[in-house]
Amino acid sequence: MWVVSFLSVMVMLFAGLSIYTFFRQKQHERQYKALVTVLRNEIRSITGSSIGMGKRLVDIEQKLNITVEKQLELENRDPGDLAYNQAARLMEMGADVDDLVKDCGIGRPEAELMALLHKELHTHQGIEHK
Repeated sequence: MWVVSFLSVMVMLFAGLSIYTFFRQKQHERQYKALVTVLRNEIRSITGSSIGMGKRLVDIEQKLNITVEKQLELENRDPGDLAYNQAARLMEMGADVDDLVKDCGIGRPEAELMALLHKELHTHQGIEHK
């Protein structure tokens, strides 16, 4: 009789242990599902950020290419054009002939001609505005 009692107790212990294990397994399953959901959301976020960063890099690359093209155009320009453009800007800011010769590297006759043209231009503009 004690064997039957012992076996009954053992069956009850195994049943209890099985039920406990079942509920623990379900709890772990819920935790893993929640973790998988969090990881999926993080992956979506990282993917979205990567796509956005890729688009920004493409934009920057396009701007860089445009800048390189403009730089090449400037390098291929006649250096004299740049000197005359700089001289014209200096003239607008009130530079005199000596400043143009010294700062722009143009000859005195060209600087005097630019000063004369600048003076004439402003004289005519002054008359037109009156």
